[in-house]
Amino acid sequence: MSAFDKYLHAVIVRAMHEAHEDGSTTIDAQHLLLSLAADQGSTAQQVLVSVGLGRAAVRDALDREFEHSLSMVGVSPAAYGLPRPSHASPQPKMGASARLALERSFGSARKKDLRSAHLLLGILQAQIGTVPRALALAGIDQAELADRVRQTLNSQDQ
Repeated sequence: MSAFDKYLHAVIVRAMHEAHEDGSTTIDAQHLLLSLAADQGSTAQQVLVSVGLGRAAVRDALDREFEHSLSMVGVSPAAYGLPRPSHASPQPKMGASARLALERSFGSARKKDLRSAHLLLGILQAQIGTVPRALALAGIDQAELADRVRQTLNSQDQ
């Protein structure tokens, strides 16, 4: 097992924990993003922090996206007192958005060259979904952040 394989396994295990905490039956791109944001010292985490997206800020952005989505259909979490997520669900499985993010990541470099920033780039390349909506609501320019990740990867390659 390569160093990146071990790293990817750790990222997915953290994402699985995030999904479980959300009461989700699937690991989605937002759970991978939370996992990367919590990965102290990784390039992905450093890029996220450089734009004000530490782990707590990512969680806040995702919570705002959830509330905003509910409000679009006339539901206010404060008014309805929604129940906390259930943690009784089975072990979360890989969801479509996470699979697509990983596929985009793997397609961006040779396996031996993959790093945490490639995973972040794969997440940021999504044009629709929870992560793009959460970033937009947080005032983060997703294309600019993806460019910053690419610049970081290019500077590391030199």
